Amino acid sequence: MNHAIFSLDDRRALVTGASSGLGYHFAKVLASAGAHVVLAARREHLLEKRADDIRAGGGSCSVIGLDIADGTSIATVTESLGAIDILVNNAGIVREAPALDQGEADWDAVIDTNLKGMFLLATAVARGMRDAGKGGSIINIASILGLRQASGVLPYAVSKAGVIQLTKSLALEIARFGIRVNAIAPGYLDTELNSEFWQTDAGKAMLRRIPQRRLGQLDDLDGPLLLLASDASAYMTGSVLTVDGGHVVSTL
Repeated sequence: MNHAIFSLDDRRALVTGASSGLGYHFAKVLASAGAHVVLAARREHLLEKRADDIRAGGGSCSVIGLDIADGTSIATVTESLGAIDILVNNAGIVREAPALDQGEADWDAVIDTNLKGMFLLATAVARGMRDAGKGGSIINIASILGLRQASGVLPYAVSKAGVIQLTKSLALEIARFGIRVNAIAPGYLDTELNSEFWQTDAGKAMLRRIPQRRLGQLDDLDGPLLLLASDASAYMTGSVLTVDGGHVVSTL
């Protein structure tokens, strides 16, 4: 196998929601593979700290302020950056409450960030890739909640189902320009934000429904991310990679 195809040397990557969580982890992984990574988020003061950590580890990166729910912010950022080679469309929010307790403001906030913003950024970046004539890779971060149902997160689940269809539809339209559009749909991950839940009876019951009987770790996403970002996936577009321990294929 030619391992050079996994290298991201001389590539420029944009990662949204990079001030914490998955976005920051993705930025570190891409930088470690040789890419220059642009970290984007609303909280610029946190981005600077993340960038310092990446540089301390030998990575190359820069930061830029971006509000993914604001079309003007997206236009300004993409114009200033010019063409990039890899987009990790990661920024997203969730509003947790029963469907009958969620209102228009909850719906708009989630859909504007998770779906409309992802569409606007993906298409803006794709135009730059097309005009540069070098192709590129767009990686949308979906969720297994875009494939299966769970209570209390209706706008989020709808937005992630939309992300999956966005990925496939955009892939169809821009494949001719050498631009690949794929998605990663993570399952439940072990993070600081949800660690207490997994110790509850409800959390333990959910864990038993995952065929691998374990939560995902952030490192479990590294392989799929590098596959889709690199030339190793040169013949993949419109694909959705589930990384969930088999959760979406579990019995009902």
